Amino acid sequence: MQSRWGGGITLASFREGRVGQLYSVAEASKNETGGGEGIQVLTNEPYEKDGEKGQYTHKIYHLKSKVPGFVRMFAPEGSLNEYMKEDFFIKIETWHKPDLGTSDNVHDLDPNTWKNVEVVHIDIADRNQVEPGDYKADEDPALFQSVKTKRGPLGTDWKKELAAAEDCPKMCAYKLVTIKFKWWGLQNKIENFIQKQEKRIFTNFHRQLFCWIDRWIDLTMEDIRRMEDETQRELEAVGIFKPVRQRKRDGWVWGNKVSMC
Repeated sequence: MQSRWGGGITLASFREGRVGQLYSVAEASKNETGGGEGIQVLTNEPYEKDGEKGQYTHKIYHLKSKVPGFVRMFAPEGSLNEYMKEDFFIKIETWHKPDLGTSDNVHDLDPNTWKNVEVVHIDIADRNQVEPGDYKADEDPALFQSVKTKRGPLGTDWKKELAAAEDCPKMCAYKLVTIKFKWWGLQNKIENFIQKQEKRIFTNFHRQLFCWIDRWIDLTMEDIRRMEDETQRELEAVGIFKPVRQRKRDGWVWGNKVSMC
């Protein structure tokens, strides 16, 4: 089992960041979907438990063509979750903090667990962290400037400049990705593959979140909820995804329960 801890900084307050996150999730659900593949959002709702408030998200990633060939050779048609049961899971836990990625072990892991966690820093303005096939000039924070907020473009020293600007909003997403793929001979290979893909997703997502700011900065939470419902209905109406019956589960602070098929 592998755990990886990553952080990406964006220029947004907590309230702005929450709206931006939810808007971008809904947009990504549409943009990454086609041919029966993509992201299906089953649950995306606020919750409060033991005094903690957060957002619980349950998604299914339909990724048949993106699953490595050496897995498709062995796995049956359908859901890997159902095939492997408790031997396969991906858990993503996220804390959003109003800082520049300077907090340590925000998920409060025990010392033995924390020392085995790989820490990865994501810079949304660094083009070298973007896969060549993923790059889009209109989603490049190093080129983009918001019309409504005047934020951007981000230069090479943008984090130092942001640290010096006390009145400028800032937020870092601390993501803890835990993967278990218990399959003799494939475990390390699959876990490394998934971790690489998660970093790619986080990098692209937060670059988009920043560059889409003019689309979501004026939205309310009511606007977001309406948009989420419309997006899900659109995807189900065209037959891309079938409605999934699910049981209510406890979530975790700004967490994602990820299923794959």
